[in-house]
Amino acid sequence: MEEALTTWLEVDLGAIQHNYRLLQTISRRPVMAVIKANAYGHGISGVVPALIRAGADWCGVARIEEALDVRRFGSEIRVLVLGYTNPGWVDEAIARDIRFTVFDPATAEAYAMRAQALGRVLRVHIKVDTGMGRLGVLPDEAVEFVRWVTGLRGLEVEGLYTHFARADESDPGPTLEQIRRFDEVVHALTTLGLRPRWVHASNSAAIFNFPQARYDLVRAGIALYGLHPSPETPLPTGFRPAMTLKARLISLKILPPGSGVGYGHRYVTRGRERIGVVAAGYADGMRRVLGNEVLIRGQRVPVLGTPCMDQIIIQLDGVKEAVPGDEVVIFGCQGGACISVEEVAQRWGTINYEVATSMMARLPRIYIEPRNEENG
Repeated sequence: MEEALTTWLEVDLGAIQHNYRLLQTISRRPVMAVIKANAYGHGISGVVPALIRAGADWCGVARIEEALDVRRFGSEIRVLVLGYTNPGWVDEAIARDIRFTVFDPATAEAYAMRAQALGRVLRVHIKVDTGMGRLGVLPDEAVEFVRWVTGLRGLEVEGLYTHFARADESDPGPTLEQIRRFDEVVHALTTLGLRPRWVHASNSAAIFNFPQARYDLVRAGIALYGLHPSPETPLPTGFRPAMTLKARLISLKILPPGSGVGYGHRYVTRGRERIGVVAAGYADGMRRVLGNEVLIRGQRVPVLGTPCMDQIIIQLDGVKEAVPGDEVVIFGCQGGACISVEEVAQRWGTINYEVATSMMARLPRIYIEPRNEENG
């Protein structure tokens, strides 16, 4: 099948399982695998079963639709929706054992009323805004809010969590302040006998930088896929990137001097140049910028001009042996040469999160199963 594809993503499931186990070892805590945005572009349909086989028993998603996708592949793994969910989904969530996030009184009441009408109980995690300025009850209101939600029939307060805004930066000050605020809430709830079973705060960067914030559970997103949390927080040795974007060389030709290449003729040949056309473009997730590079036969070559919607044009004067059908790597490794997602992100003026999650749905995902020794 792969031989017939012209553009595809290879996803190394063995790498994801390896990274998951490494995160468990480092944190010494259960790891919530964050698989929002189609598992950071890697594909929920392949990633979730692989994580379950690796022993994962928690996952986090952004939306209820993603949670329902998870349930197609595993009925036992705990699923928490980290964003807002309309109360109209309470019936489905209870039926599928999906947890919701609660962060304000109106939403909590709406969830409770719906659960009461069903005669059932919805598990919830309460979010505290300790400094992100996004979803969450403020720390000075959190203890009373937890007490009140705990008293609502139809809801079970299973968890309490916060999210760090700057844990991946070199200055620890802002995150230490968030930890202090959260610790005060947790301590007060513990004193009152209201501490939920699952308290969690650490994202990927915090797992490495702030071990005091691991609590009962850690949440790992970007690190799970072998990508660095930030330039200031590179992954420790041992993590493996899981995603490779590949395409085929589909055409070769010699252009005479002075030939314009691509839309807007942003590149003009200086002499007779051997150029190739590759079946990948910005509709696959590439960025329409100058200066891209790819790998072919283990060599780096420049992309000429800006990517088109479905194709790019590359310079092949230095790769005389290239022929149509050759595999081209847009990011990943080939023949000992590598172009990392982080390098691509820098070239595109963004972060690796955006590169990974911008891989379009039309790209087939080819899942590389782990070797036998990785399953052992």
